[in-house]
Amino acid sequence: MNLQNRIKSILGLLFLFFAGNAALATDYYFHPKLGNDANSGLSKNQAFQSLDRVKSLNLQAGDRILLAEGQTFNGSLEIIGFKGEKNEPLVISSYSEQNNSPSKPAKIDAKGYLNGVLIENSSFIRVQNLEITAEGYGKMSPEGQMRVGVLILANQKRGVKGVTLDSLIISRVFFEEKGIQRSAEEVKSANGTQKYGWGIRVMNQSDSEMIEDIEILNSHISDLSHTGIKLTGNTDQNIRRITIKGNTVHKTGGPGIQMSGVKFVYVADNEVMYSGSNDDGRKWGRGSGLWTWSSSMVLIEKNKFMYANGPGDSAGAHIDFNCDNIVMQYNFSAYNAGGFAEILGNNYNCAYRYNISVNDGHRVKGQNGAFQEGKIFWLSGYQGGDKERKGPVNSYFYNNTIYVSEEIVAKIAIDNRSKGVLIANNIFHIPGKTELVAGDQYKPDDESNRELEDVFFKNNLFVKNGLWPENALIQSEDGIVGDAQFRVPGGLNVEDYIPQNAAVVQSGVKVPFLTGDEFGLIDGLQLSKDILGNPIMENPGIGAIQVFPQMAEKKND
Repeated sequence: MNLQNRIKSILGLLFLFFAGNAALATDYYFHPKLGNDANSGLSKNQAFQSLDRVKSLNLQAGDRILLAEGQTFNGSLEIIGFKGEKNEPLVISSYSEQNNSPSKPAKIDAKGYLNGVLIENSSFIRVQNLEITAEGYGKMSPEGQMRVGVLILANQKRGVKGVTLDSLIISRVFFEEKGIQRSAEEVKSANGTQKYGWGIRVMNQSDSEMIEDIEILNSHISDLSHTGIKLTGNTDQNIRRITIKGNTVHKTGGPGIQMSGVKFVYVADNEVMYSGSNDDGRKWGRGSGLWTWSSSMVLIEKNKFMYANGPGDSAGAHIDFNCDNIVMQYNFSAYNAGGFAEILGNNYNCAYRYNISVNDGHRVKGQNGAFQEGKIFWLSGYQGGDKERKGPVNSYFYNNTIYVSEEIVAKIAIDNRSKGVLIANNIFHIPGKTELVAGDQYKPDDESNRELEDVFFKNNLFVKNGLWPENALIQSEDGIVGDAQFRVPGGLNVEDYIPQNAAVVQSGVKVPFLTGDEFGLIDGLQLSKDILGNPIMENPGIGAIQVFPQMAEKKND
């Protein structure tokens, strides 16, 4: 046998080996009413009954755990120490008793349990098409410190890789029983000190292993006492390559989405509304739509952040301290109490670009328990505790459209430790008053005079003269005064902010690197499309929407 035929023979044997292994994959069926844990579980007529039965299965790559559609399972589904294959993940899903696609998901009621679904030290798993709820502890003892819809956990010396959560419905997750009313002091703590319920948590407690390649997709998370989606790594950023896409996160008592100790994260096409909800006494009552801490290389685009609530923080999306290369682009931000753009200390090369902000930062310090002012623009050197303030360094803020109605006082805060600030090609449509305020992140920013280094503040459109506070440390150069004439001022759609006065928004400037900055931003400084997907010409224009010359000509005709 020649070499070529030998290779073909070996490849054929390998194919048969892997095909044979795939054929051995097993479906396990579960039904809470018609099942029995003494059954084989290998068919619908021989379904298991309880989720606890999963622990005794010898699961292999490609196996499926299938829960009966529309049925409620009490308890917790736990996968511990499992390793599938990249192309043959373990699948956990619903099944139809009529042999077609499930019309409604199976439901896991984890009342009194620590988690609805636990994936611990396991890899290559897909969880899809399930509903999970976990409200309080009922007649069970209130064990643990938190209750979670889905917990992905690494500890000991085993990591987690290749887990996908898709099309889940997670709601009503509370640690406490109804009737709890938290004190006003609890909401003043940094992240809450009491026991809460969370939607999806990804936690790495291992000193040596990674959590990587996680997808959270197309899921609806609502009405729980703390954060909707939370990633918790360490300062080595041991959670990496994460995608959070296509989800809706509504009425969370804390932030909608929060990440710490992560690297290489993509957050896109999510709708986050009413974070920091206080409509239940068990909820924390404070939270930005999204915020990052000690994170690197995170792209946050094409999301909606609306109606964030709380006496502190509670911006649409903000960048907390110890981050680098965080980019917010193509997002729609509206009516968030804490504000629009917020970059805290020890942050490097972060940006807000091609976003639209509508009536953000309306909160007033001292009213309704608020201990921070709301702000449309905030650069703070705060980096925690008693540390000396530092930065942020190389903050880019360009081609954003900011609309604030006349009855709201638009507030701005700029820490004098900031180094490297670019503000260019933005529309500041603020017909009312503006004020410079202290940043008040647990203690106010240092307001003593200090000239900021490396500032590029040019070519922004202001709806009136004197809009930028005269006592701000940085002042506009080459500002333009004019009304962009939005299609529907105050509207809640991106298209509402297409300028009708095209002539005043065409003369943008090419965004340069700040002095001494050799990196710029992830995906570069120059984008090819605006927030609506229109191509950006050589002249980038002003604001988040590129207006073409022919638009102005048509208007003049």
